Amino acid sequence: MYSLFRSLTFAPFHSLGLGINMQLTMKDKIGYGLGDTACGFVWQATMFLLAYFYTDVFGLSAGIMGTLFLVSRVLDAVTDPLMGLLVDRTRTRYGQFRPFLLWGAIPFGIVCMLTFYTPDFSAQGKIIYACVTYILLTLVYTFVNVPYCAMPGVITADPKERHALQSWRFFLAAAGSLAISGIALPLVSIIGKGNEQVGYFGAMCVLGLTGVVLLYVCFFTTRERYTFDVQPGASVAKDLKLLFGNTQWRIMCAFKMMATCSNVVRGGATLYFVKYVMDHPELAMQFLLYGSIATMFGSLASSRLLGRFDRVKAFKGIIVVYSLISLLIFVTPADYIALIFALNIVFLFVFNTTTPLQWLMASDVVDYEESRSGRRLDGLVFSTYLFSLKIGLAIGGAVVGWILAYVNYSASSSVQPVEVLTTIKILFCVVPVVLYIGMFTMLSLYKLTDARVEAISQQLRQHRAAQEEGVPAAAAATSH
Repeated sequence: MYSLFRSLTFAPFHSLGLGINMQLTMKDKIGYGLGDTACGFVWQATMFLLAYFYTDVFGLSAGIMGTLFLVSRVLDAVTDPLMGLLVDRTRTRYGQFRPFLLWGAIPFGIVCMLTFYTPDFSAQGKIIYACVTYILLTLVYTFVNVPYCAMPGVITADPKERHALQSWRFFLAAAGSLAISGIALPLVSIIGKGNEQVGYFGAMCVLGLTGVVLLYVCFFTTRERYTFDVQPGASVAKDLKLLFGNTQWRIMCAFKMMATCSNVVRGGATLYFVKYVMDHPELAMQFLLYGSIATMFGSLASSRLLGRFDRVKAFKGIIVVYSLISLLIFVTPADYIALIFALNIVFLFVFNTTTPLQWLMASDVVDYEESRSGRRLDGLVFSTYLFSLKIGLAIGGAVVGWILAYVNYSASSSVQPVEVLTTIKILFCVVPVVLYIGMFTMLSLYKLTDARVEAISQQLRQHRAAQEEGVPAAAAATSH
């Protein structure tokens, strides 16, 4: 890798002869989205299966498991930005971002399988094995996911096409979530035949191998239409200084942390809400399944429903709508089961129309930084964005645990006291709304509206066209 970096020469921009305004095909959109289906296998398996697997199948104590999860988040604080810096300095014949899919696909699948394998070791040996495999899992996920998330900026320069690309991405990511929630556990039963250790390993072998194939499909069906060579004089310190001086980047990171925290608090309280507040634990699978389907189609409809409006204004309006729906669920009597199901489906559909917009913010910040400083920091912007997401994940999970502990929630009680039931309802319906208010506030400070983004895009296109035609650097700079 060092020899690769030493061989880099500066050339500002190349469009590969594909045209600045080239419209994306369905192959582009689906091919890119299948990469997140693969990543979703790891993300969703970690979210929904790993805690239970570690405590009830593998044999870790809850305390060791919690410590392991916390250490991995601390590790992310170092590895995510480092990965972003690496991506920003990588140039190969396959492009800047796609090579990481090629290099990471097989390790991705292998580590997924090994994480859900239960070795015949001593108690101490199993702790060491779990720590090594889980940390490797977080590292390989970062290796693949940071460059994957940063790819839209080189796939298309058109903000509206990026919106459509992200819509398909999250539609197919939700398909990965459905695979985990609808396929993984049946696979455990079919493969394990009563032996959960065998079942979990076998199920993740199937999903891990599928993930490898999907990453290769993503690699072969996507194209990096634009390349940006490493600029002379670039350094890690200079890049970080530029980023911390970017107000829109700071707003974006705070926004994403709140958005993820709200998702995790609501998601973490969901099963408690169905089991204790609705008092119908047998409906939990349907509640999650219908919600996942609503999530898929909300993401897919995003560009069609919101593409005609200014993204910031539309986002703020949608926040108001799903905040009101959440509060409506709070006041709905618990025995109105059909109504709660319907409101939850509508909530998740509406909420997820904005998910692609959240990721468009990162692409917009990349373009904004390029327009203000001349530095294109795709990898660093997206890696810090992902780190904000993980901080929100950690805080949200902690909030659910701390609040339930504060009201003396006991899993051994089939009937919970009124104050616990009320707390669960607040976690599911009200605490997220508090975070939505914070998100609304951040958007009120965010300046990258549709008009501003389009103006920046046009400016960058003119600048790049001048570079391609061989206009001297000084003349090209006057277009700024």
